[in-house]
Amino acid sequence: MKLLIWGASGHAKVVADIVRRAGIFEIVGYLDDLHPHPPDATFLGAPLYTSVKAVAALRSRGVNHLILGIGNCEARLRLAPVARKQGFFLATAVHPCAVVAEDVRMGAGTVVMAGAVINPGTVLGENVIVNTGALVDHDCIVEDGVHICPGTRLAGDVTVERGAWVGIGATVIEKVRIGAGALVGAGAVVIRDVPENARVAGVPARVLKGGAGK
Repeated sequence: MKLLIWGASGHAKVVADIVRRAGIFEIVGYLDDLHPHPPDATFLGAPLYTSVKAVAALRSRGVNHLILGIGNCEARLRLAPVARKQGFFLATAVHPCAVVAEDVRMGAGTVVMAGAVINPGTVLGENVIVNTGALVDHDCIVEDGVHICPGTRLAGDVTVERGAWVGIGATVIEKVRIGAGALVGAGAVVIRDVPENARVAGVPARVLKGGAGK
């Protein structure tokens, strides 16, 4: 099956590596509509398209699947419906070195990177990123568009709501809820619920001044 990756940055490189290692899809190109590129530009040896209109023709060539190679939560939530409107199915990608329990439910477009562990009873929404070496323990709920950054640890029964960002190396204790659109700073230890759109950091994590609203 043929696949287009939307994105042409460092994050897209990692997603492409996972796709190749999984061996399910053939990458036929990349889309970057945010930066200027020459007409014959390539990325990782494949054509680089510069507009959504330009990739529409790929559908007639049997390219039915797309995956977002973009780390930004808001961008993924915004672009996923655009991709679907163009007729693409959102693909998932799980690195062969990730450990995912058999009963984990995973939505379309989600990416699980090398060394990640996702334990039983967990539900991942659509277009979630569980980044390198992250742990999502039992019975967690991770909603659409969330980014669980490298080395993050979520204890059991944690809920991370739509579009939240849990920074690199953060730890979240059991049964905590992280509100929609919230940002948890790198290395934070979260021991209580985080409000929607709040920014928290520190040990233990506290809401930063001016930290409400993304």
